[in-house]
Amino acid sequence: MTYIDYYKILGIEKTATPSDIKSAYRKLARKYHPDLNPNDKNAKANFQSINEANSVLSDPANRKKYDEQGRDWQHASNFENKKQYQESNSNYSDQEFSDFFESMFGGAANANRSNKVRFRGEDYHAELHLNLIDTYKSHQQTLKVKGENIRITIPAGIENGQTIKIYGHGGQGVKGGPNGDLYITFSIIDHPVFKRLGNNIYANVELNLFTAVLGGEFTMETLDGKVKLNVKPETQNGS
Repeated sequence: MTYIDYYKILGIEKTATPSDIKSAYRKLARKYHPDLNPNDKNAKANFQSINEANSVLSDPANRKKYDEQGRDWQHASNFENKKQYQESNSNYSDQEFSDFFESMFGGAANANRSNKVRFRGEDYHAELHLNLIDTYKSHQQTLKVKGENIRITIPAGIENGQTIKIYGHGGQGVKGGPNGDLYITFSIIDHPVFKRLGNNIYANVELNLFTAVLGGEFTMETLDGKVKLNVKPETQNGS
């Protein structure tokens, strides 16, 4: 008889508590449920393996035999129990799945419960690169998501690493459930001249000695065009 590592199937240690076993089972059962993986031909087998591991490890008596006897734990009187277990789990849409949906989502358990549950689509995440000048004023950009053009407004002053959410433009919902959302994180590219600190923009400019000592006017470029500045007499380096 081939040894099956039920602890490995559930992703837990041999010292796991009953609470750890229950938590691991619920997490994996939801992840690998065949109704949530219609394109995965192995989903049914994976789900049955998870159920089998949980059935053994969640029962103190069976777990003790399994831990002590290893691959031989199912011999003798346990053989019939194993057979009955396999028969009861031959159809993934029967009572075991009903119990699963009842424990996960509440309500009365029945064989058709899985067909009535709606699941929200997964969220999508994207990164949008902007130049510093793109953050200066509010403007609109068009993005293509899942073959669809989405027009978004980028607010003035958007910061590096800031994330906005576009509702309903994530993955499609399952069984009529709502779509997920699209999260866009902004990455601001450094500018060769201007530096941003908070809501302020800084730039270094050079003055000739004559203007710095006697004062005068100086014209410089900004993100919004040229401006003329008054230079006070005796302006110090680094002012």
